[in-house]
Amino acid sequence: MKQNIGVVGLGAMGNAIASNLLKAGFHTTVWNRSPEPVSELVSQGAVAAKNVGDVLKCEVVLSVLFNDAAVREVFLESGALASAPSGTIHVCTSTISTALATELLEAHRSRGVGYVGAPMFGRPDVAATGKLNMVTAAAPDLLEKVEPFLSVLGKTWRVGDDPRIAHVAKIAGNFMIGCAIETMAESAALISLNGGDPGLFLTMLGETLFNSFIYRSYGSAIASGKSPGAPSGLQLPLKDVGLTLGEVKAVGMRAPFANVLQEQLQCADGRGLGREDWSVALASIARTMLS
Repeated sequence: MKQNIGVVGLGAMGNAIASNLLKAGFHTTVWNRSPEPVSELVSQGAVAAKNVGDVLKCEVVLSVLFNDAAVREVFLESGALASAPSGTIHVCTSTISTALATELLEAHRSRGVGYVGAPMFGRPDVAATGKLNMVTAAAPDLLEKVEPFLSVLGKTWRVGDDPRIAHVAKIAGNFMIGCAIETMAESAALISLNGGDPGLFLTMLGETLFNSFIYRSYGSAIASGKSPGAPSGLQLPLKDVGLTLGEVKAVGMRAPFANVLQEQLQCADGRGLGREDWSVALASIARTMLS
């Protein structure tokens, strides 16, 4: 018999994940703070929970929430975690601070609930195809228990026993993506301002020295001015670079690139580009950076 899986948070990512779990035959219970996204999944066979406490009665609960505030509200401030049966496993896929991850880990342990850090790399279109990359960390026995359904969503990369390592790895990875986008945006502007074709330049590098999905996908977006998929807006990358700066401050290191990235994103947001994908927004700002 398939496991009972709960999914909390039904934005574009959460819906794609829950849909894939249903297609794989898992008994799936869903909940969202606003009810609208739930009906689509119910039509696919999901069970709608009345509250988070009901979802936490599932053997495994996967949360797909936006930020620290949302995770804190749903699992800590609501009191729902206190009603979770001992032995329940919560898999947190959100990009959150290690400070909150520490608080969550302690709260879960005190109630006999397992906690797995499993933030995801991938856009909603990647989630829909079951090709996410998930950075996971928890006690080995917990990871073994959740692997059957995580494998439906994509590939897992175990980075340790401490869930906080998974969350900081996701923050660091997002920071690297942002730096790649910013350097491509500035380089494309340099080529363009000298009369060259930035599209040819970025295509060449994306197929040679920087032959990876990030450089090919975002390089194409920078050259064309068209978002790679549905525009995600700048709220998400601004949150992520803020998390990066928070983590580096916590360990007492300097991260000058993170400060530059934050400055560029804030500049783009201030110029009315807040609804654009960060690749398009940063490329637009780079083209106007004339001394």
